[in-house]
Amino acid sequence: MKFIGIDLGTSSVKLLLMNEAGEILNSVSREYPISFPKPGWSEQNPIDWYNETIKGIKDLIKGVDKASIKGLSFGGQMHGLVILDEKDEVIRPAILWNDGRTIKECEYLNNEIGKDKLSEYTANIAFAGFTAPKILWLKNNEKESYDRIRKIMLPKDYLAYRLTGVFSTDVSDASGMLLFDVKNRKWSKEMLDICGISEDVMPRIFESYEKIGTLKEDVADELGLGCDVVVAAGAGDNAAAAVGTGTVGDSKCNISLGTSGTVFISSKEFGVDSKNALHSFAHADGSYHLMGCMLSAASTNSWWMDKILNTKEYGKEQSTIGDDDLGNNHVYFLPYLMGERSPHNDPKARGAFIGMTMDSTRADMTQAVLEGVAYGLRDCVEVARAQGINIQETYLCGGGAKSELWCKIIANVLNVKVIKPVSEEGPSMGACMLAMVACGVYKNVEEAVTKIVKYSKSYTPDEQIVSRYNERYKEFKMLYPALKDSFATMID
Repeated sequence: MKFIGIDLGTSSVKLLLMNEAGEILNSVSREYPISFPKPGWSEQNPIDWYNETIKGIKDLIKGVDKASIKGLSFGGQMHGLVILDEKDEVIRPAILWNDGRTIKECEYLNNEIGKDKLSEYTANIAFAGFTAPKILWLKNNEKESYDRIRKIMLPKDYLAYRLTGVFSTDVSDASGMLLFDVKNRKWSKEMLDICGISEDVMPRIFESYEKIGTLKEDVADELGLGCDVVVAAGAGDNAAAAVGTGTVGDSKCNISLGTSGTVFISSKEFGVDSKNALHSFAHADGSYHLMGCMLSAASTNSWWMDKILNTKEYGKEQSTIGDDDLGNNHVYFLPYLMGERSPHNDPKARGAFIGMTMDSTRADMTQAVLEGVAYGLRDCVEVARAQGINIQETYLCGGGAKSELWCKIIANVLNVKVIKPVSEEGPSMGACMLAMVACGVYKNVEEAVTKIVKYSKSYTPDEQIVSRYNERYKEFKMLYPALKDSFATMID
């Protein structure tokens, strides 16, 4: 039996073909455009997602016995607002997770409705990327679009709807909407009322590993697959990646170095960060997790390399940075190119290089970019540690994990053992495993993880480098508070 995992990312859709033993048989990636209509805005056309996914599936299964493909599922970029009208047509481009236009709406929710109420209703407070503030933004700024809404869904759920005709979402992705009662795994009536929408426009909720339906006949015919191919609900990209790295059960940690950066801590029990700096979400394994999210992680490095240094030779740029340089860099980088979520919750934050002198080098600045992301991840880890969570090791996935230097920096900045899975596929691999559970190959997600996930290399912190980074981190922590008011005045 074979299974398809679909990772609907921000820049591309990545598809994986895997057999029930966890062997990767093929992978395909297809890109689509992203639009930035105004500073801090971020949008995509959902139809692009679907078209490229269909093309990707065709490429993925070329030459494969179609009858052997039994199921598929998703990992998807979270929080994006997709709205359909009464004809099931997309009303406007999707407003993405890294869009920062909802400053006023978040202030209204956090200050007038109140953080305590929001936390009571959803276990979380308002962040600019979340879905509920976007709905309020539409109501305040695009009333005609708002009035036409008949279906509200998340990015991966648009794919699921087009493939199956089933209007659905899963608990992990729904958790990031600020419309979901995470503890009780149901829509929050209070939040729906605040946004002025009814439950009729919201999708049916499934656990991530549950079957939502099968392929529609026309879709199956186009792909050459059977109508009996099972489609599982899938998960938000971070929860799917956590499954793909084995971060299930209790008190395990996964760090993802993708477009965004996340610190993901699994838990058997429901819990809320008392400071609301970490998100409290449902997990794809049927339990819960805490998560800190920084909006720009590997994307900061690609910005630095591609747009500023104008090079694709990432490894060459990092090759001159050795162990003696780690913790000895006097240049700092604030990685807030799209604002920041955890722990600052500040869409007005911006990126900055600080500390350059006449002898600062290209390598110093390259190193500062990698370290700035690591310090941002440590900000999230320190919040978890303050809650009594003892993180001594973490799995690491995402495109940034391909850098040996970055892995070493993260291990030493966070003072944790960093473990890399054999597969770097993350969300698409987790999606395959969710499809396997939906098809009954494994009885639950934990069994699938035990059978499939394997690990390769690990990075152990060096005591001397850790000590140097501890001193540097103290300086880094002072920079955002010092610049916060200046950032605020830069925004129109």
